[in-house]
Amino acid sequence: MKSNFCCLLVLISCATQAFADDPQTYNLWPTTPPGKAVDLPPEADKTKPEDKLIAGRRIIKLGNVSTPQITVYRPPADRCNGTAVIICPGGGHHILAYDLEGTEVAQWLGTLGVTGIVLKYRVPFRDPQRRWLAAVQDAQRAMSLARSNAAKWNLDPDRIGMCGFSAGGETAALTSLYVDDRKYDPIDAVDEVSYRPDFTMLIYPGAIVQKDTSRLREDIQVTQDAPPMFFVHAFDDPVTAHHSLSLATALKTAGASAELHIYESGGHGYGLRKTDAPVTQWTTHAEKWMKQQNLLEQKTNIK
Repeated sequence: MKSNFCCLLVLISCATQAFADDPQTYNLWPTTPPGKAVDLPPEADKTKPEDKLIAGRRIIKLGNVSTPQITVYRPPADRCNGTAVIICPGGGHHILAYDLEGTEVAQWLGTLGVTGIVLKYRVPFRDPQRRWLAAVQDAQRAMSLARSNAAKWNLDPDRIGMCGFSAGGETAALTSLYVDDRKYDPIDAVDEVSYRPDFTMLIYPGAIVQKDTSRLREDIQVTQDAPPMFFVHAFDDPVTAHHSLSLATALKTAGASAELHIYESGGHGYGLRKTDAPVTQWTTHAEKWMKQQNLLEQKTNIK
């Protein structure tokens, strides 16, 4: 386990080379996080030697997260445009695919001049009936924390979005769609700031539709005021593409903005590691979408 943790540090270190400064990590909560407390072993990379490789490489499966944090990866000053994205890794609410769907995403965003903020939310889930709850609490707090620090971190408070993968996609979707419904009691001035993202990217999200149907979950209410959303999914994904199809359709029906990319094949859990599979080129479309949303324009007041 010690060697795994060393690998974690090396991989994260390599991923930070494209950034202006060393990434800064912040605890989300000043004290104990809301909700049920659980007694867990120390936080650790739970990857096993026999685990599947993604694009020929291992991934970090971070488990036993009790202290949720955000880590801010800021691009060099000459490229920083003021847009930021809070990144929600997947992992079925059991672990976090921390590099594949976290730090590597921040590295890509950095090439676009975007500040990547990797969310390390609590796993495993605390509430069996609401597996998403701790993650959404952490995501709402992360959005408010980033927006309340926009001036300090040289961000545009109106261009802070979310990108979620798999279970992290569920987390990002719920954070985007819950209106005036903070899932914990406010604790300080940070919670006076809005938690809703200004835009959202959902990459093979799960748990959006009801089981074995294409109907949205009853707690998901879509209105015209929903933030613009970008979707990626594959038809052969074992986490059904209906999660993306149904939500994108509901957004368009409500008069909101949505762009959907569905591929014939590609499976699940590829992150943005490129292979011969066309689905792994999705970042090209995402960059074009961000440009169309005016998210990559340089802000003159960003230092």
